[in-house]
Amino acid sequence: MRRLEALLRFVWEFVVGDDWRIAAGVVLALALTALVSETSLSAWWILPLAVLGLLGSSVWRATAARR
Repeated sequence: MRRLEALLRFVWEFVVGDDWRIAAGVVLALALTALVSETSLSAWWILPLAVLGLLGSSVWRATAARR
């Protein structure tokens, strides 16, 4: 049971890490990509935009916290 708990803690730290907002944003972007890919629209552009948005918001929050 200890090993399972250690594994789950590792996975949580690896996926969520320091910012839960980024993990949630990635999950939402993947879900949106899956939904759009089921239509006739192209879905390749969703993840790059999500990465740019999530990275930008993370840097914004980090620099705003230092002021």
